[in-house]
Amino acid sequence: MQKIFSGIKLYKFCSILWVIASVTLNGCAGYTPASGPSTKDVLRAPTAQPNPGIQIIDVTCAVASKLVDSEKQSLFSEVFNTGCRSENVIGAGDVLEVSIWEAPPGTLFSSTVIDVPSGASSPSTARGTTIPEQMVSGDGTITVPFAGRVRAAGRTLQQIGASITRQLQGIAHQPQVLVRLVRNTTANVTVVGEVANSSRMPLTPQGERLLDALAAAGGVKQPVNKIMMQVTREDRVYALPLATIIRDPRQNIRMQPGDVVTALYQPLAFTVLGAAGKNDEVNFEAQGISLVQALARSGGLQDNRADVQGVFVFRLESPAAVDWPATPRLVTPDGRVAVIYRANLKDPATFFAAQEFPVKDKDLLYVSNASSVELQKFLNLLFTVAYPALTTLTIISP
Repeated sequence: MQKIFSGIKLYKFCSILWVIASVTLNGCAGYTPASGPSTKDVLRAPTAQPNPGIQIIDVTCAVASKLVDSEKQSLFSEVFNTGCRSENVIGAGDVLEVSIWEAPPGTLFSSTVIDVPSGASSPSTARGTTIPEQMVSGDGTITVPFAGRVRAAGRTLQQIGASITRQLQGIAHQPQVLVRLVRNTTANVTVVGEVANSSRMPLTPQGERLLDALAAAGGVKQPVNKIMMQVTREDRVYALPLATIIRDPRQNIRMQPGDVVTALYQPLAFTVLGAAGKNDEVNFEAQGISLVQALARSGGLQDNRADVQGVFVFRLESPAAVDWPATPRLVTPDGRVAVIYRANLKDPATFFAAQEFPVKDKDLLYVSNASSVELQKFLNLLFTVAYPALTTLTIISP
């Protein structure tokens, strides 16, 4: 009789266990906890409903190389004129001072008598005067007695002096003209952004460079490796990391009148989730980092959880960035393509590609769990439910 009862009890337990296993197996994905999709779930994304069409691309050296080329920043030395310094030209609003001398017995400009060293080719004394300071008018001219209106805008000081001299020929006796810039209001560089003091730096014939303008503004307020320097010249706008400009003297270009230098603070960051060493938002430098560096800063992969074949980078990518395996169907309103880059770290060759693969701002780095981890979770859940049932059955049985 005892054996029959024991058999009935075992039968009941097996029936309960079968029911629990059936329910759990039928909805394993829904009943077991998880940190995100499995590797198989991600690989099914191109055909998954209701949003099919996500592109999946394996991380290879060719893909990494094309991404690097598509994101390559133009160097200042390539897009801006970095030739020899040139003398600044005068513009409307500049304030000039004109001094005119004439040789004796000239009396047209005779307010001052200037001694000339003996041995000079000119007479021993010269008579001259200094015309009061005047601002270059809106039409680009100044007025000089007996010479009339003289074109100044767009010319150098020497060119303006030569023009006045020509217009005084036949009026003054052997005239000599010196033009001096009293106040510069047009040949300036504007420096704004993350600097200590936004300012306008006047340019001189010395030929100030980009870092000179930055120093004149008191330097940057943020760490150097997080600053991008943007130069706007006419209709051209280009930016480079400040660290690159400091490291490569060729990028420390000469400034030109009207340039606008902007120091941009760019706290770039990517997010890491899943079976990585830590789940966090990780900041990185303006010059960028590779996938290998991103994994290292995330604490690497967890040995007891991670699927080395399931390291993914989720990104909204530029359509021209890579050669798409199929026509992109999931495109954002601004024209970017939803793409998942897969790094199979079980393949040693992937590590070389990952050293070149660039991580971008707002990327999502996801490491999926290994299938054995999901099985372990299922078994833990199964025995968590089954053990109390068996204990209850044992207690209530006579």
